[in-house]
Amino acid sequence: MAVPRDKTLDSEASLDAFVAGYRPLPGIVDEMMDDSGAVRPHWRTLLSQFAALGAEEIGRRFAAADRYLHDSGVFYRVYEDPAGAERPWPLSHVPLIIEPGEWKALEAGLVQRAHLLEAVLSDAYGDGEMMRDGRLPAALVAGNPEFLRPLVGVEPPGGAHLRFYAVDVGRGPDGRWWVLGDRAQAPSGAGYAVESRLALSRAMPDIYARTRVERVAPFFQAFQAELFSHNRQDDARVCLLTPGPLNETYFEHTFLARYLGLLLVEGEDLIARDDGVFIRTISGLRRTDVLLRRIDADFADPLELNAASRLGVAGLVQAVRDGKVVIANALGAGLVEARAMLAFLPALAPQVLGEELSLPNIATWWLGRKDVREDVLPRLDDVVIAPAFGTQMAGLRLGGGVLGAELSDGQRAVLMQALEDRPIDYIAQEAVTLSTTPVWRDGRLQPRPFSLRLFLARVGDGWKVMPGGFVRIAENADARAISLQQGDLTADAWVLAEGPVAATTLLPAPEHVPIQRMTGMLQSRAADNLFWVGRYIERAEATLRLTRAMLGRLADASDVAAPLVAAISGLLQNWSAAPLDPAFSPPTLVARSVLLNPDFNGALPRLTRAARSAASVIRERFSPDAWRAIDDLVALIAAPLPYGPSESAMIDRVEAALRIIASFSGLAQENMTQLAGWRFLELGRRIERSVQTCRFVRTFGGKDTPDGGLDVLLELADSQLTYRQRYVMIAALAPVIDLVMLDPSNPRSVAFQLDRIEAHLAALPKREIDGRLSPVRQIAVSLATRLRTADAANIAAAAIVETENDLMRLSEMIGSTYLTHSDRATADGDTVS
Repeated sequence: MAVPRDKTLDSEASLDAFVAGYRPLPGIVDEMMDDSGAVRPHWRTLLSQFAALGAEEIGRRFAAADRYLHDSGVFYRVYEDPAGAERPWPLSHVPLIIEPGEWKALEAGLVQRAHLLEAVLSDAYGDGEMMRDGRLPAALVAGNPEFLRPLVGVEPPGGAHLRFYAVDVGRGPDGRWWVLGDRAQAPSGAGYAVESRLALSRAMPDIYARTRVERVAPFFQAFQAELFSHNRQDDARVCLLTPGPLNETYFEHTFLARYLGLLLVEGEDLIARDDGVFIRTISGLRRTDVLLRRIDADFADPLELNAASRLGVAGLVQAVRDGKVVIANALGAGLVEARAMLAFLPALAPQVLGEELSLPNIATWWLGRKDVREDVLPRLDDVVIAPAFGTQMAGLRLGGGVLGAELSDGQRAVLMQALEDRPIDYIAQEAVTLSTTPVWRDGRLQPRPFSLRLFLARVGDGWKVMPGGFVRIAENADARAISLQQGDLTADAWVLAEGPVAATTLLPAPEHVPIQRMTGMLQSRAADNLFWVGRYIERAEATLRLTRAMLGRLADASDVAAPLVAAISGLLQNWSAAPLDPAFSPPTLVARSVLLNPDFNGALPRLTRAARSAASVIRERFSPDAWRAIDDLVALIAAPLPYGPSESAMIDRVEAALRIIASFSGLAQENMTQLAGWRFLELGRRIERSVQTCRFVRTFGGKDTPDGGLDVLLELADSQLTYRQRYVMIAALAPVIDLVMLDPSNPRSVAFQLDRIEAHLAALPKREIDGRLSPVRQIAVSLATRLRTADAANIAAAAIVETENDLMRLSEMIGSTYLTHSDRATADGDTVS
């Protein structure tokens, strides 16, 4: 009788085979494997399941995680990339595993450190006893660019400087965790950590469940509740203040705002007044009592801090002084991020907390003291020289730190001079050798150095630590520094639970999602940019139609075509789409300028880039297809054309661009929810189309218009087919004017646009006074009424000019009524009018 095989033995054999090729780096601690080459116990559950899957299935699971990240739009930016390109999130799919006992020790050390840094900040912005008694050098505080003097003596509203704090740690050769740095300014990574967790848990739900991983949702629930507890009024909103879409971690800002139920705002969305801080919305000002800050503090207020900042809110510091707004983290909290602070925290802990730091930081020496320099410089080859404040060593071009032994003679000389001139700006640190964690490469596990960022949130008077973290992994096996900006990787950190794990999430279960048909308040900035996206796109379409009309008549050698071509060319030149220089008067040169020249406000490169710039600020409001259409339009216009006349190539370019614009218009009409944001996009389009149609009528529909002018007008208004169906005759002045100006059934006519404008304005938040129409609606109703009663046979050029001017006045009135600020995003910072 056969004896059944022991499945445990099969599992062990499978695991041994799975890790057989894994080789830890010599002399370096490996997280997965101990010195004897055995898999550490807390890794065995995960790796046994990987081994059971096999390399092919593992590859499929990891690809599924990547698809989730791609479909969710998870990206980051690289500052050095001149195009500011978005990069896909570089997830390493094998999580770091932390066993429960070790996590408890880490957790205790992190909380202890948070209390210490809070005490340092309270003292630096308060009585300054640590500086008076010499425990902290005054130059270390006062010389730090993150020390904000306007905040000295200001008690932070809510009573705490730190509310969301992160610590970078790494394991040293002795097997202990060491603090590599503190992040108190505006710590990033927590949102990406959640997305990495979601990607892995959805790609490997069975493995995630069996591994018994502590959930991160309770941490965010506690932090969310803490933020909302500081609202002083029921109608106040909690906001996440972002520097905007060009920031490297903007995706994380948008994700955290949605995940925590916050309103994502930029500085220009806010206004500080005597009675608090308010959000500019199309419905008027709405109060905010709490800001989760993701901009550097120095940029938060151009009045009292960095005067060059366009990211902050004028008067925000005064609002903090007056106790009107809680900011997490408080302005000036970045003071404790300085590397130089690491040199003093170990000695401060016993004096402030009454105990040694249980989680030590790497050995650091501040070179602002002469005795320290005399001790460190003789062993310069063995230490890392780094900036005491900030991330770059000014003037040395050595990045964020360099090992002394790697300095050239010239660099060493420059460094010595810098230490002579201003030594307070430099520190020396012990050269760190990081432990390794496995990554999946070429169908097998390989070791790579890593660091771990851990997150804490202040809850009441205590701290809560997120059970997990943001792992950064070096692609290079001998890397000392790890940076996503240099193409390295990230991973999730799984803290193992000691027992069953409750399924907690901030994401609602499908059966419990409440039905809602509104998307919350619309900020004036978002409405402003939607309005101008509509105007720029419509202006680009009008320019394309003019260019097509001109190019289509170049082959006609008759005497009729020449005056029309000259009229179209002159109109394009007057629109600043081409130079007025007589040397550029040939129509083909005008057309090339319209299509290719980025130096003119009315040329297509400027218009399309302006549309994309405005849309990028509110990208989350467009579907992927709509955003792709805008991107494709910019790329098409930016592509080179064959040199020479090449009328056919230019016509092909114009036709392709018009098709993209048509697709965008259809997507906006069919895919956008028809709420306030869509209405502002529509208002921009309708006003711009009305203005351009009036200009076309004045140019090609007058009594002195050259022969064929009415045909051009019908072509520009895309109304030839309708006209032929109605009249079956040559173009006549009054019927053409009626069709393109006054016919409310023609979707290209001015009257049709005004009908739509009236409807959109009526649906926006009411701004009536004493039951009377608001000024903006008065202009629209007056315009529409005038056109409804106009006679096409007798409409004068002066009346058309008056209509144009009233449309411009209507645009300005919409801005002053709903948008409340005049700055708007363009591709090059110019204002197009």
